[in-house]
Amino acid sequence: MPALTDTQLKDTKFSILELAPIREDQNVEFSLKHALALAQHAEKLGYERLWLAEHHNMDGIASSATAVLLGYILANTQKIRLGSGGIMLPNHAPLVVAEQFGTLATLYPNRIELGLGRAPGTDPTTMRALRRGRQETEDQFPQDVLEILSYFADAQPQQSIKATPGQGTHVPVWLLGSSLFSAQLAARLGLPYSFASHFAPRMLGQAIQLYRDNFQPSEYLDKPYVSMGVPTVVASTDAEAEYLATSVYQRILALLTGQSLKLKAPIESMEGRWSVSEKMAVQNFLAMAQIGSPETVKKGLENLLEKYQVDEFIFTCDIYDTDKRLENFSLLMDLKK
Repeated sequence: MPALTDTQLKDTKFSILELAPIREDQNVEFSLKHALALAQHAEKLGYERLWLAEHHNMDGIASSATAVLLGYILANTQKIRLGSGGIMLPNHAPLVVAEQFGTLATLYPNRIELGLGRAPGTDPTTMRALRRGRQETEDQFPQDVLEILSYFADAQPQQSIKATPGQGTHVPVWLLGSSLFSAQLAARLGLPYSFASHFAPRMLGQAIQLYRDNFQPSEYLDKPYVSMGVPTVVASTDAEAEYLATSVYQRILALLTGQSLKLKAPIESMEGRWSVSEKMAVQNFLAMAQIGSPETVKKGLENLLEKYQVDEFIFTCDIYDTDKRLENFSLLMDLKK
């Protein structure tokens, strides 16, 4: 593989995945308004896109009504592309998803895109509450994706069900995944693919290779296009970044142990807060994370790019202080200069 150059990092697209984290000392309204502030900040900085993730029954995540929040952000930004990262398709009827995103695409042309996930993104009890007796399973995911694509395409002469709005909007569709299934499907359908390495990095390399090896050009895409999720905590020094990252460590530990996911303030040390096995589990979860000064993070991103040759990084950030969180994305974009 050729040696990496600064130009390659410079040419790699930078995007943001936002989960609208809820701080333990703030309310949900604060988080939703900060999501807008982040999108406006990202737009000024030149980020490619900002996606919102769908999660349910999680007290630390405010982006559950993804399409609704996207509408709020679209109305208060000018040009940045916005979308879902992703809509968890087992929770929804494909026609409803197409109508929602078709409406957004009609109101805000060429700015909305739809990332689709195969898992429900929540616990079994909440999943049943979302479905209310519907019998959809992950096995139906390929058929549901094809159905949504048909609703965004130009209407066919004998088409009995049409998405209105939606039909003919040609909303770009991505497939998301943390295993090999969606990589295979994205390759077969010729769709862009985003791997959820911000929380499930283990199969990243295998999934990307499978996608590239099996990619079939389509009306949507002529060659493979891959993005990877990267958790980030960037600050002026390595020491400050490591301090700020304790909020991330506490949040992941809480996720793994079934505790509140509300974002906690940083602390001086995690010693005594986790066992050896818990620390290892958090580190495995964050295997792709880039934590440190701009110089440290630049080297880390260059290493990821050299290893995986992705087209795009999509960054997450769970810094507690909102100003420091915005600064994280400013420092990241500075790395492309």
